[in-house]
Amino acid sequence: MDNTANENLLLEQLRCEETRRSAFSALAQRYGERLYWHIRKIVLAHDDADDVLQNTFVKAWENIAKFRGDAHLFTWLFRIATNESITFLNNTKRLQRLSIGDAQALLENLRATDAHFCPSEAQERLQAAILALPERQRIVFNMRYFDEMTYEQISEILGVSVGALKASYHFAEQKVKKYFE
Repeated sequence: MDNTANENLLLEQLRCEETRRSAFSALAQRYGERLYWHIRKIVLAHDDADDVLQNTFVKAWENIAKFRGDAHLFTWLFRIATNESITFLNNTKRLQRLSIGDAQALLENLRATDAHFCPSEAQERLQAAILALPERQRIVFNMRYFDEMTYEQISEILGVSVGALKASYHFAEQKVKKYFE
């Protein structure tokens, strides 16, 4: 059975009262880890990522009946996760736009306080460069570079044109490369 057929069956089960709970459990199992790492790249800390992931699934559960099927479940969930991550950052006033020095200090603090955060030196330098990007560029860069999403998928998730995403990614890529020069 192909991916679209699997997703259509899952959606059908989510809309049926008798199968909703088991289907939602399958949905969480299927996408939970990818969503967690997507969120983690935005909010950084493990505990925060867990909280945002939980909020994402609560929102999905509450709104599954309203899902029209215009997008894939995958992109719909990633949109919710991205929006929840941005809301979290805005509410905590963290990671708005950091200087390289502030980004490095934040990463050092995370390494000291978060047992789940243990990057290599190269990974830490890359994360510092990414954290210094403006929020939109940072999210686009993470989705394209780490999650290997197509511009079309990112466009569905963020509601931004493919051309604007390509420009954001290009500028982000140039800034990251400049950091390593």
